[in-house]
Amino acid sequence: MTELARLKFYATQPHACSYLPDEQATTLFLDPSQPMDVEVYAELSEMGFRRSGDHLYRPHCQNCVACVPARIPAETFTPNRQQRKILKRNEDIVVTPARPVFNEEYYALYSRYIEQRHADGDMYPPSRDQFSTFLVRSLSFSRFYEFRKDGRLVAIAVTDVLPNGLSAVYTFYDPSEERRSLGRFAILWQINQTQQLGLHALYLGYWIKNCKKMNYKTQYRPIELFINQRWITLN
Repeated sequence: MTELARLKFYATQPHACSYLPDEQATTLFLDPSQPMDVEVYAELSEMGFRRSGDHLYRPHCQNCVACVPARIPAETFTPNRQQRKILKRNEDIVVTPARPVFNEEYYALYSRYIEQRHADGDMYPPSRDQFSTFLVRSLSFSRFYEFRKDGRLVAIAVTDVLPNGLSAVYTFYDPSEERRSLGRFAILWQINQTQQLGLHALYLGYWIKNCKKMNYKTQYRPIELFINQRWITLN
């Protein structure tokens, strides 16, 4: 096991929270000079860390513990009735892995998604530089899973393959395909992929109880939440 105590971490200055109004956020980052080692990444994921671009980070707010790391234990997950319908609805989707690269097809989909689904967020307006910095990193464990219908790209799940599970970094999809529930389908597909690879869990990032945009995460059961430095299962 990596001696995590030897790693250096840095905290940002307090800044406006992206999820809860009137809250100030502080973020803890692994020293950027530390090489992006998959074993270190896996160990830190067990402690609630996530990846964004070249950085591993975790919320570190003084007066707020609303951001709760969440993961789905793949072996014990069973889709509910609504989730089975989503899987059935998307049986015609073909998913293939690709290297994280910049191309106009990927960026056009990303741009439409941000403009139509997240125009009120801090990632708006989209830009090529933002897309590349956030998602296009040359990392051996990172994948762009392409979701295609009859050859047409409808979604991409940016996913990290770790020794202890898959980490769902980000998913973007065609906003015009609302009937398919592509965001939920991507999670269901990644859970299944976690099972196929014999890994423990799909890491979903942070769940915030009072943030409506995060509510979907607890629809996948059982779910494990990282509370008081340990993973607690909710059935």
